[in-house]
Amino acid sequence: MNYLEIAGTVTGLIYLWLEYKANPWLWVVGVIMPAIYIFVYYDAGLYADLCVSVYYILASAYGLVCWLGYGKKHPEKAADKEPVKIGHTPVGYRLPLIVIALSLSALIGYLLHRFTDSTVPWADGFTTGISIVAMWMLARKYIEQWIVWIIVDVASAILYAYKGLWFTGGLYLLYALIAVAGYRKWLNIKWKSIK
Repeated sequence: MNYLEIAGTVTGLIYLWLEYKANPWLWVVGVIMPAIYIFVYYDAGLYADLCVSVYYILASAYGLVCWLGYGKKHPEKAADKEPVKIGHTPVGYRLPLIVIALSLSALIGYLLHRFTDSTVPWADGFTTGISIVAMWMLARKYIEQWIVWIIVDVASAILYAYKGLWFTGGLYLLYALIAVAGYRKWLNIKWKSIK
């Protein structure tokens, strides 16, 4: 039994609950969880997931800054310190985000195939490339980040089960189910803010 994987799973559940509630503490947990998973992924030979865990740690700092409102151009102005609000992904961002996600997936998959002993380079590259974009969307509080996470979570659950990481695979199936609920909740929060 891999105790680090179990610890990562428990931390991941806490993270997901905080994300569902749109609670800024998710970013603190967002540093702890990937730090644990760096070791889990190394042992499993999931090198892209290992690298994206480092990205998640850095992105968590960015997300906290955005969610607390300190990532704006003029932080000295009180009005500019408002936290980012839940909203939809701007239409002009959608196609570029898809292109970036797929390009990153292909690039990471190629690098893993060419330069590592990964047994699942393309699947690992896919989940990693898409996750990078999803994390950025979460930091900006775009509702559609939940849809992207559903895709990542289902693909990851299959990948982790294939690699024998049953707790993590189960966690990602749960993530997918909660992402559906999170999408509905964030839509509801957005709708209430309009009223």
